[in-house]
Amino acid sequence: MKPVVSIIMGSTSDLPVMEKAAKFFDEMEIPFEMNALSAHRTPVEVEAFAKEAAGRGLKVIIAGAGMAAALPGVIAANTTLPVIGVPIKGMLDGLDAMLSIIQMPPGIPVATVGVNGAQNAAILAAQMLSLADEGLALRLAGYKENLKQKIVKANMELADVKYKFKCN
Repeated sequence: MKPVVSIIMGSTSDLPVMEKAAKFFDEMEIPFEMNALSAHRTPVEVEAFAKEAAGRGLKVIIAGAGMAAALPGVIAANTTLPVIGVPIKGMLDGLDAMLSIIQMPPGIPVATVGVNGAQNAAILAAQMLSLADEGLALRLAGYKENLKQKIVKANMELADVKYKFKCN
């Protein structure tokens, strides 16, 4: 089995956030790899990773980073693969990381999800991959239908909640 997605985090302290992407990939049966690389502490390794990613068969990269959050941009600058940035909540509730990731210069795009949004990053990556994988597209459709059914069920249960002035 060879990975088609890479989950990169600036530090293993980001694992509690980024593991949501890993769990989603397991659920969707998408082979992935997971590594800690820092744009500031291991810049040579980050550049080598990004330049070699496509040649290793990767299709999408998810990069999570906090604070200065340079990792997604540095990776995007060194590959033609789509990069999805996950701002990690830190000093300024993640706003610092989010602004660092979304304010990329022209020609170096990084798709960006919400703060600590690793699961949405994984879903977006899966949607990209599903364009060329009908089986994955069907699994994603089932996942989204399940989301719908959870809300339908919750709404029905809400009908049993009683309040003095509730009209439904």
